[in-house]
Parts: sequence; structure tokens; C-alpha cells
Amino acid sequence: MIRETEIAHQGLCFHCLEAGERGAPLLLLLHGFPEYSGAWEEVLERLAGRFHLVAPDQRGYGRSSKPGEVKDYAAGKLAGDAAAILTHFAPKARAVVGHDWGASVAYALAIARPDLMERLVIMNGAHPIPFQQALAAGGAQSAASQYFHYLRAPEAEARLSANDFAKLEKLFAEGMDLSWLAGERLARYRAAWAEPGALTGMLNWYRATPLKVADPGAPLPDSALLPLDPARLRIRMPHLLIWGTGDRALLPEATEGLEALCDDLRRVEIAGADHWLHHQKPDEVCRLIADFAG
Repeated sequence: MIRETEIAHQGLCFHCLEAGERGAPLLLLLHGFPEYSGAWEEVLERLAGRFHLVAPDQRGYGRSSKPGEVKDYAAGKLAGDAAAILTHFAPKARAVVGHDWGASVAYALAIARPDLMERLVIMNGAHPIPFQQALAAGGAQSAASQYFHYLRAPEAEARLSANDFAKLEKLFAEGMDLSWLAGERLARYRAAWAEPGALTGMLNWYRATPLKVADPGAPLPDSALLPLDPARLRIRMPHLLIWGTGDRALLPEATEGLEALCDDLRRVEIAGADHWLHHQKPDEVCRLIADFAG
């Protein structure tokens, strides 16, 4: 059974979904844009018999707190939230699982607090070094990520909220299979997007990141990018990267060279899935997570 929990941290409140018995090995599940804790329903239902699973609405999303300043969404603060939620339940997680922007938080937590997790699972997400390199190259990933500019624009909230979030839903589905998001589930997503301050909080993740996106065919020089130290950003724990091969938003080039940044990396591809692999192939995704974390 999935249950709800509220956690307080530094004056903020985080709404979480929980499943499984407390005291079982902990899996912390971190969603991306434009999802919320409910993104993990399939995983919570399938793995509750083996693990204690916790899926928060991350800062700015759903029913969690939504600070009003862009600076409140810096990576260090997001990782601090994840650390506080994790340690509320256990001294250490068996694994932290991140998808999309949740992958960015999971990487940040793995780098800053490796003592808090035994293993790291990333699903269609990117480590900051290869991702920034791909975004700056002016190639396919730069072209696929031009939506960053759209989401960072001051008028983004008005555009995306119009007509019951029609453009946000269209952006969600761009070039990918969204058949899983319909009916009552779509209504729950729209309700999460409509929470006061949520859309601004969600967009502030894009506004706060120092990642820079080149125009197609116009690579950015290294001098224009934030210096990223491979030694400081190394992933020390066993790391599983699960990849839906049909992703049109995040391309394989965003993970090129990841092996050189990890002590122990395993890659697994899932055919017939795209960016939303945990909804499209939940049995396969959950089997991979359980085997890796078991």
C-alpha cells in the first residue's frame, strides 16, 4: 500500500509517497520535470515487497514547499533536500534512483554525500560533465535542448498554463509515447502542476542551472562554460545507468565518456522505451533496479 508522509527540513515541507516496510533496504526515488512523486507509482507498487521506497515531491513540485527565488533551486540545495529526506528514514540508502532532473540531484548527492548511499541508479539522466559537453557542442543534443531557452523565458508560466496546461502536456510528449498519461492519471498530473507556485518552482530548476546550451551549429568555447573538475565530480559507488533507447530529449551523446568518471559503471538499454521508460516498461525497469540493489 502506498502511503503519504510529510517531512520538515530547514523551514520547508516535503510531501512524500512511501511503500514497503520501514527498516527494509531504502530506495530513494527522485523524479524529474514535469513529474512529481506520483511518477513512481509503478515502481512503488512492484518493489514494496522487497524495499522501503520513498518518493518525494522535490522542491518546487506538487505539495512540497516552493521557495520563490531562482537561487533557491541551486543544485546544492536540491541535493541537501534529498539528503535530509533520506536520513529522515535511514542512515543510508541501499540505492538512490534518479530520472531526468532527479538524476541530476542523484548525481549531486552521490558526489557530495557518497556516505549516504551504497549504489546509484540513473534512468535517462546525465552526469553534469558529459551533459555540459554535449549541450555546448552545437550538435544533436544542443538542437534537442533548445527548449531550455523556452522554459527559462519570463513568459513561460503563462504559455505553459494556458488552456489547462496544453503546451506543457505537448512539451511532455514531444516525439515520444505518452499513451500512459491519460484519464485519472493525467488529472492528477494537472492537479500537481496547478498547485500554487508549482509551475514557477518547476521552471526555476531550469533557470537556476549553470548549464549552457549552444545554438545548433555554433559550439560554445570552453571559456564560456563553468569549469567542472572530473576528480571532484567522480562517482565512487556502483552505478547502474538504465537507458530507454527511443529518448528524443536526452541523447546517448549526453553520456559519452561517463565510464571515465565512474569507478564501477554498468549500462543497460531498454528497447521500445523512450524518456518515460519507467511508465512504458515498468516490469523491466523494476527488475533491473531490484537485481542491482538486491
